[in-house]
Amino acid sequence: MTKAVVIGGGVAGLATTALLLREGYEVHLVEQNEHLGGRAGTFELDGFRWDTGPSWYLMPDAMSHFFKLCGTSIDDHLDLVPLEPAYRVIDDHGEHLDVTSDIDAMAELFESREPGAGAKLRAYIDSATQVYNLAIDGFLYTNFTNFIPYLSPGVLRLLPKLLANLSTSLKVKVNTQFRDTKLRQILSYPAVFLSSDPSHTPALYHLMSHTDLVQGVNYPRGGFTVFINALISLIDDAVLHLGTPVTAITTQGRNVTGVQVGSEFIDADIVVSCADQHHTETQLLPASLREKPETSWKNKQPGLSTVLVLAGVKGELPELLHHTLLFSSDWDEDFRKVFDGSTSEFPASESIYISKTSATDADVAPAGHENLFILVPVPADVSIGHGSAYGKESELVGRIAQAAVAQLGRWAGIDDLESRIVVQRTIGPADFADRYNSWRGGSIGPSHTLAQSAFFRGSNKSRKVDGLYYAGATTVPGVGVPMCLISAENVLKRLRGDNSVDRTLT
Repeated sequence: MTKAVVIGGGVAGLATTALLLREGYEVHLVEQNEHLGGRAGTFELDGFRWDTGPSWYLMPDAMSHFFKLCGTSIDDHLDLVPLEPAYRVIDDHGEHLDVTSDIDAMAELFESREPGAGAKLRAYIDSATQVYNLAIDGFLYTNFTNFIPYLSPGVLRLLPKLLANLSTSLKVKVNTQFRDTKLRQILSYPAVFLSSDPSHTPALYHLMSHTDLVQGVNYPRGGFTVFINALISLIDDAVLHLGTPVTAITTQGRNVTGVQVGSEFIDADIVVSCADQHHTETQLLPASLREKPETSWKNKQPGLSTVLVLAGVKGELPELLHHTLLFSSDWDEDFRKVFDGSTSEFPASESIYISKTSATDADVAPAGHENLFILVPVPADVSIGHGSAYGKESELVGRIAQAAVAQLGRWAGIDDLESRIVVQRTIGPADFADRYNSWRGGSIGPSHTLAQSAFFRGSNKSRKVDGLYYAGATTVPGVGVPMCLISAENVLKRLRGDNSVDRTLT
């Protein structure tokens, strides 16, 4: 039996641990916080419960595949509720549109706002589906160690289309086909799920529209904490070290030997770091074995951070669906504040996201109340400060939260929203840095720019330390819960010497 240490108990760490256990490894999972789940956390107060991380259940095929790979079924663990409409969009004039996963209905909606846009949407979605399937079949479940599959007739036939979608941005692709601002925003916003600015995201990622407009949006009843508990149920045989920060990855020559946790040493034949890769490279490895020293991060895009507002509200809020998005008409300025690195007196987007899981789940709020999770994109900058959920709230986080609540009330027509809030807590960029060692306080992970996508994103195996591997949102294939599951599978494929580009069957 080979011994492995997995650093980090988030989605990727739990998934990696589960797969290594099934492979016959003795696995020690080391997590610096007292709980498992990482960013997919939960917060409870006064009878309210909020997911504090992922809240969109997308790519159900990837989710189901992972649990099947672990010898079980996702249906044995989750009660998935289809959300229809999938989400509501509200603009700064109070107009709202409901987005569904019915292509016919969406084509009709697009056509009603812009003649000819219905047919264009159908073509756009057909393209998104084609590229999504190509990504699943050849670009996500792979370590890019074998390029022969990319010379197949099917891939070569699509090569001109792939190159065209890599050479332009998502913003340009959408804006050249659609004129209506709201329609443009609906098709461009998925870039935010990739921690990216649409103007710097390759048009290839229009595949994201397949996930919400074709596959649909679900909600795991009980929230993502139920999903985390499902992953935890797969790792009963692991040795857990909670509340245990890793202080160093130890080596002998070029070979990994284990990890140091305070005064204790845990030996290992392999180490899989599911922690933030910047933290792993710049803090846990000796300088001579850092493949990505601090200087190499200077030109990388860390993605966005967020100020999260967790609010418990008295009374019903029919103006909001389970998922609601506020889209500002000053769209470009919103992204400039968050992504271009310039200073702003008030560095917060007005295009924000609200989750009201009490719309679907009665157990997350006391009777006669709603729970709101308000996500405000901000720059990845720890100086914005902490929230009040885990300590003292910074002045700037407080102002951003107050502005977001007031904005939501105005735009959604909930005039008395602020006075109806009975409990409120916040989370800021410095909390992400403290709790998850996230680079610059980013809340999702590095952006999916062209230079940070596919094999350009880096390798999941250290080139300087034999036996050191990476999984999670900060490495390949990218950010998001499904990608973290895939990253765990790719580590398994790497260990097996599996150079295929297909999903693992057993």
